Amino acid sequence: MPASRRSPAVERSWRIGTAPGAVPLLGHVPALWRRPLPFLASLPAHGDLVEIRLGPARAYLAAHPELVRHVLLNPRVFDKGGVFDKARQLLGNSLSVSRGEEHRFQRRLIQPAFHTSRIAAYTTAVAADTRTVTDGWRPGETRDIGDAMHALLMRVAARTLFSTGLDHDTIEEARQCLRTVSQGIYRRTIAPLGVLERLPTPGKRAYDHANDRLRQIVADMIAERRRSGADHGDLLSTLLRAEHPETGERLDDAQILDQVVTFLVAGSETTASTLAFVFHLLGSLPEVEQRVHAEVDGVLQGRTPVHDDLPSLPYTRNVITEALRLYPPSWMAMRVTAEDTELGGRTLPARTMILYSAYALHHNPELFPDPETFDPDRWADERAARVPRGALLPFGAGSHKCIGDVLALTETALIVATVAARWRLRPVPGSRLRPEPKATLESGPLPMTLERR
Repeated sequence: MPASRRSPAVERSWRIGTAPGAVPLLGHVPALWRRPLPFLASLPAHGDLVEIRLGPARAYLAAHPELVRHVLLNPRVFDKGGVFDKARQLLGNSLSVSRGEEHRFQRRLIQPAFHTSRIAAYTTAVAADTRTVTDGWRPGETRDIGDAMHALLMRVAARTLFSTGLDHDTIEEARQCLRTVSQGIYRRTIAPLGVLERLPTPGKRAYDHANDRLRQIVADMIAERRRSGADHGDLLSTLLRAEHPETGERLDDAQILDQVVTFLVAGSETTASTLAFVFHLLGSLPEVEQRVHAEVDGVLQGRTPVHDDLPSLPYTRNVITEALRLYPPSWMAMRVTAEDTELGGRTLPARTMILYSAYALHHNPELFPDPETFDPDRWADERAARVPRGALLPFGAGSHKCIGDVLALTETALIVATVAARWRLRPVPGSRLRPEPKATLESGPLPMTLERR
């Protein structure tokens, strides 16, 4: 077998195992449906490559970071499929789900939109938007921080994409559409034989309506911008003007529509959940919260943060990284072998499903000692250097790594610093953190009481 088809470190003796608990006909689908996070976190104990059953189909979880990297760095052999085919119902053929030459074409056109200089410009108003929203908070009131962050991030994402092109009511309508679609994608992903897409249930009708309406809102914005021809310096303007450096080819309106919907999902759903997790953790861990407050106070001296402040907030950055470790937004994904190949010492025929889970990696005690403990100091320089390569995977890897990872981290840090400078958030007694695995890992209801610092 050619070297390009073989697993990494072929001289290594990989552990190959089988997940326990399969039920007749459905296999491990009930476990993935009812308790996906504990189920995935349990699998590395059974091997580096673990066989599971999705209905009648056999699939494998790559549970070792070297195997995951091999899968992600070889997209020609391990192709996008499975979950990505379901995601196309929302994201079309955007950068996040496209394949092969189409993916390379899109990424080359879009990459300049996420240059560091552009990110600084996009995030100029993030802290100001956060300050405006939190000025409406009142000490002593209780808010669902997950919902509050989702509303804030939808506003931020709309500004980044469209400048001031969407009014409040339209932003809120788009936000509700996103929530409905997000709730439906995961169930379609694990349901055997695509049964949910065919049943005329109220949930399917709501899903279809939300998907159609969201895409119509974006299509109207693109058409309006085409008519005006104005350059607002936002992501939509950048996409409309993106040009292949060699061929001069540009994205058409359908391609831009898919990209914008993808950026709305990534810029609101995933970042909002990360922020909700961060604030709940800070409110539950006073010592960590005090260190964040001390760092923010020392750097900002009472002013609103700007992009250039972020290098001076290392502990705040470590808090965010640790939250992403515990609760990675992209908690599970899938590839499909495009040809006969080998992985972890197992020969796999073409069309074999390969799962990988950032959640399983991040909660593996062999990779992260005491993995259930929230410990931002594990990302201090000397300790971070001991983390195995590829063990932290919140944004993927290789050519399909999330193109907006730096933008997301920048927005998250600016919002955390802005809120922490003025507020303490306390979990309501009796409330519990119950992460909800959907299209992304969501925080679920997190009621918190607001206290002004």
